[in-house]
Amino acid sequence: MSVEGKFLSKEISELFWKENLTLATAESCTAGNVAAAITAVAGTSHFFKGGIIAYSNKVKENLLGVSHETLETYGAVSEETVIEMVKGAMKSMNSDCAIATSGIAGPTGGTPDKPVGTIWIAAGCKDKVITLKIEGDEGRNKNIANATQNALRLLRNLFQNEENEQ
Repeated sequence: MSVEGKFLSKEISELFWKENLTLATAESCTAGNVAAAITAVAGTSHFFKGGIIAYSNKVKENLLGVSHETLETYGAVSEETVIEMVKGAMKSMNSDCAIATSGIAGPTGGTPDKPVGTIWIAAGCKDKVITLKIEGDEGRNKNIANATQNALRLLRNLFQNEENEQ
């Protein structure tokens, strides 16, 4: 994990402790890397409920409640899908907040519309969900690392936006 990743994980841990909120993850292309980054900080068992690695669409549907229609219409790598993944993770794990990732890490699997390196991330807490799209192929390992870092940033930004709105 990068230095920034360690800092973000510690910052997120402190935020969740302070706010007394719980967190879950729903990961496809990052395959548990976001959960691993969060739990690398001691004491996260106080707020981290767990994660679902949902590589297949059936798991996205059956465990996270992503609608078949959403997957058929927009695909697994879409803003609509990660929003439903976040909401499904919060519901299925009874958590206040969640992070979701879905993308094409590579080196294969891309299409002209969704090339390798296209990754959607969502972070949500209660009724608020924000999203981020990453584009650009830097190789599988770097794509996964970038998605993990961006997921942590997005979660932190969700809280910063709330603080700025108050």
